[in-house]
Amino acid sequence: MDINMFDFDLPEELIAQTPSKNRSESRLLVMHDDKILDQHFYDIVDYFNSGDILVLNNTRVLAARLFGTKEETGAHVEVLILKVQDDVAECLVGNAKVVKVGTVVSFGDGRLKAKCLAVKEEGIRMFEFIYEGIFLEVLDELGEMPLPPYIHEKLEDKERYQTVYSKVDGSAAAPTAGLHFTNDLLKALKSKGVEIAEITLHVGLGTFRPVKVDNVFDHKMHSEHYMMSQETADVLNKAKVENRRIVAVGTTSVRTLETIYTEYCEFRACEGNSEIFIYPGYEFKAVDAIITNFHLPKSTLIMLVSAFAGYEETMDVYKHAVESSYRFFSFGDSMFITTKKSV
Repeated sequence: MDINMFDFDLPEELIAQTPSKNRSESRLLVMHDDKILDQHFYDIVDYFNSGDILVLNNTRVLAARLFGTKEETGAHVEVLILKVQDDVAECLVGNAKVVKVGTVVSFGDGRLKAKCLAVKEEGIRMFEFIYEGIFLEVLDELGEMPLPPYIHEKLEDKERYQTVYSKVDGSAAAPTAGLHFTNDLLKALKSKGVEIAEITLHVGLGTFRPVKVDNVFDHKMHSEHYMMSQETADVLNKAKVENRRIVAVGTTSVRTLETIYTEYCEFRACEGNSEIFIYPGYEFKAVDAIITNFHLPKSTLIMLVSAFAGYEETMDVYKHAVESSYRFFSFGDSMFITTKKSV
């Protein structure tokens, strides 16, 4: 499968640099009953039915970008935390050539230090963090939001790169489809009889990596950590038995649900790492509808959307979105795909 199948012309001015003034007032493209409808996100309530399940990824983005200096030489070093557990973190390092095993990088006049434990590929280093107090509080004070490289504007309010329902710290990037929801909108959906279930998938380095192979089948999918509670598993299994619709918010929720259902043929309370790669020809087992943003050309995310909505249908929708000046990527507009294409 040729990667160029998933390419499209995107004017640079359509790449959103800042979030919309009000979350739910972003535009919404709806693929519904073989029609393309131009709406606003607050209209999404009209496309839900009582009994639908809305699945949210409750991950929270770490203020994971740090700027420090190498203690021995004073060389500037930029660090992006990808995964962290028990004060040991896997990090993407700028100026990585100066960071070797044993190197100590200092941040915030020494309030936080990172000692290099191991050198890995592609600028990746393993660090042990050294600090006093509570790590997340120190990180929140010293770190910056790890905005994607295509966003050049400064983010005035850190919370605009978090969903209103974010709870579990651990992501290197936001699950951006959820950025459009407000608490009032979630209340309106509940009032309509929509059940809300939560999963966790921590978004990692793969979000920033382009596909570098010519043949899609040669691409190695990145791994991301997920968790599902017993409560969520029970809600989803009951919905399956009763043939009620499961609506996933974002490709991260899609990947988590499809990973678990593919492995167990049901939903279970579990934790693990997902490497699932979804592209046209994939048969969806868990998800009945998807809310998602507009994605990069040649990305695994547009491949996932094409698998769900149909390849030709997806490329037609993206053409319409460009011609209609929808805003793209993390702070951009969104789409709601209400029916999936049969394989």
